[in-house]
Amino acid sequence: MKIVLLGIGKTGSLVREVAIERGHTVEVLLESENDKAAGLTKQRLARIDVVIDFTTPHCVLDNISACLECGKNMVVGTTGWYEKIPHIKAQVERGGTGFIFGSNFSVGVNMFFELVKTVAPALKQNYAAHIYERHHVHKKDAPSGTAATMQQILQNESSADVEITSFREGEVVGMHELTLESAADTIYLCHDAKSRRGFAEGAVRAAEWLDGKKGFYEFKDVWRQM
Repeated sequence: MKIVLLGIGKTGSLVREVAIERGHTVEVLLESENDKAAGLTKQRLARIDVVIDFTTPHCVLDNISACLECGKNMVVGTTGWYEKIPHIKAQVERGGTGFIFGSNFSVGVNMFFELVKTVAPALKQNYAAHIYERHHVHKKDAPSGTAATMQQILQNESSADVEITSFREGEVVGMHELTLESAADTIYLCHDAKSRRGFAEGAVRAAEWLDGKKGFYEFKDVWRQM
C-alpha cells in the first residue's frame, strides 16, 4: 500500500518503520507542511491508499475532514476528539470511505479492555472502582483515550461513573490500572506498555485490514479479524 503518515513523533516514527518492514511505501507529511490540513489536497493524495494520523488533538479534526473530502481511507490513533464521533461517522458513511480509530492500537491493550469488561459486574457487588493512568510528560491530553475507553466500558456494563486519575511522569510509555475495592478484597488489573512498537504494529495492521473496505470501525471491535 501507499501510505501518508501524519505525525512523526515517537509513535509515528515507529509506524513508518513497521510499515516499511511490512513492504509498504510511506510518505510523511510534516506539521510544517500541513497547517489546518492544507497539505492534504486531492492532488497530494491521488495515488495514496490510506492516511494514518498520529498527530495532536488540536489538528486531528481538520485532517479527518480533509481526507474524507478527498475520499481517502483513514486510520486515526490520535485521541481527544471523540465527542465528534457521531458527526465523523455520518461523514464517513455519506462519503463511502473506510475509517478506523482507536484509543489504543496495541493488541495487548485491547485484550485488557476485554478483562475490564469481564470484571465490570463487580461494580454491582459493592466494589468501588478507580482508574489510574500514567504517561510521559509530553502527552497532550488527559485523561488518556485508553483510560476514557476503560471508563466507558465500565459505564456501559454497570451504569457506574468511575473516576480517572492521570499522572504525567518522565518518559512513561503508558500504564493503565483498574482497582476494585471491597471490604473483603482488592482486584487489581494493570497494563504496562514496554514500548510504543505494539501501538505502531496495530496501526499498520489496521491499515492493511481496512484496504478495500468501507465503513466506520473502532479497533477494539475488529482487532481479532486482523
